[in-house]
Amino acid sequence: MYHTIILVGNLGNEPTMRYTPNGQAVTTFSVATNRQHNADNGGGPVKETTWFRLTVWGKQAEICNEFLYKGSKVLVEGRLTPDPDTGGPRIFNRQDGSAGASYEVTATTVRFLSGKENGEVEIPASTQGMNSQSAGAASPIPDDDIPF
Repeated sequence: MYHTIILVGNLGNEPTMRYTPNGQAVTTFSVATNRQHNADNGGGPVKETTWFRLTVWGKQAEICNEFLYKGSKVLVEGRLTPDPDTGGPRIFNRQDGSAGASYEVTATTVRFLSGKENGEVEIPASTQGMNSQSAGAASPIPDDDIPF
């Protein structure tokens, strides 16, 4: 069996990196995706934001922690990680009492679509020869190369 999810969105917080007891890097951050559509009742446009919590492992985690920041635009490929208790997204109550859901994604590839300063991200030479699975495909994508 196989499934994959592709997300394009912006980081909602600064990445947080830590190391497992065996020394493997793990970085987490949230990504917001946006969709705009017309209301069913013929009303005006409706904006819909969905949040995803991302986990990135290994060298790719270190690169994400170094180059990403709150507001960065990224393209992420990965797999949904269901809540072990429910098999779906993690359900929680917001401060205002409304229900919310957290969609957990384990990233296999993270592509940087924006840089810290002027849209350029300098990738360390030590990672340039790595494939996208090991280095996170960390090179920026020019806007004219994005197929959507």
